[in-house]
Amino acid sequence: MKKRFPFISQLDASRYFEVYRNLHSYNEIETAFRKGTIKMAVVLPNHFAEDLQHFNKVQVQLIADASDPNFANTVSNYATSIIMDYKNRITDEKKLPYTISTDIRMLYNPQMKGAYNFVPGVMAMVLLLVCTMMTAITIVREKEIGTMEVILVSPMKPQLVVFAKAVPYLLLSVINIASILLLSVFVLEVPINGNIFLLVFESILFTLVSLSLGLLISAGVDSQQTAMFISLIALFLPTIMLSGFMFPIENMPLPLRTISNIVPAKWYYIIVRSVMIKGVGLKDVWKETLILAGMMTFFLTVAVKRFKIRLA
Repeated sequence: MKKRFPFISQLDASRYFEVYRNLHSYNEIETAFRKGTIKMAVVLPNHFAEDLQHFNKVQVQLIADASDPNFANTVSNYATSIIMDYKNRITDEKKLPYTISTDIRMLYNPQMKGAYNFVPGVMAMVLLLVCTMMTAITIVREKEIGTMEVILVSPMKPQLVVFAKAVPYLLLSVINIASILLLSVFVLEVPINGNIFLLVFESILFTLVSLSLGLLISAGVDSQQTAMFISLIALFLPTIMLSGFMFPIENMPLPLRTISNIVPAKWYYIIVRSVMIKGVGLKDVWKETLILAGMMTFFLTVAVKRFKIRLA
């Protein structure tokens, strides 16, 4: 941008934002937003310097990703402040001041509805906490009353017994997914812009991750109180604080941003917001999908091995 518009070289936006690259069309901007590589685009007119010098006024368009309304407001306010600061500096001691107006466009959520951010976050929180907590408590209860050993010494393989304990909560989660989506569309008026089958598939995958995490917790504890404490305290706070639901991860310190990568709800929240609000396909969320699949495989493998060790 600085090479094409040398007149605004004093506008050092790199001090405030991470400059992605020059985009030369609205199609490129749309593609970058869908991929999640940018959060805001600054669109300058082709003759920015000439218009400002000859007509003393120009308009700059700011396009923000409003699938997260709070973050969109923050970055648009920052950008507007930087532009106004630049205008004040170049109009210093001039009889005819320059005028730089900003036209803000909120992409994907022009009405700035909070439900667009609320629904994906609630889906992640409900599925993770319900599936993890209920699965962990159910299996630990069998250990406490002494029936788990009786079940596992039956001809049925231990893995099938453990998986059978998780099946009812998988079915319950499917009902929860359908209920939340119906409420979001017909009550909160949040549209499903992407493929609904992809959204359901990703939700089921996240449910399996949560169930696997519950099995892992149940393999390492011996009481329902401990399982509930770990499920509620150790998972509830990271899900709320580090998933991007309540607070933008980009604004967090580096250690917290690093820790957020091991929170499954973060990746599911990104997927739901991208598929449901932005309308992207699997090709744009394949990385997050692979991360969830890897977490599920890891949790499930460790959980099954821990159960085998305890039976030995």
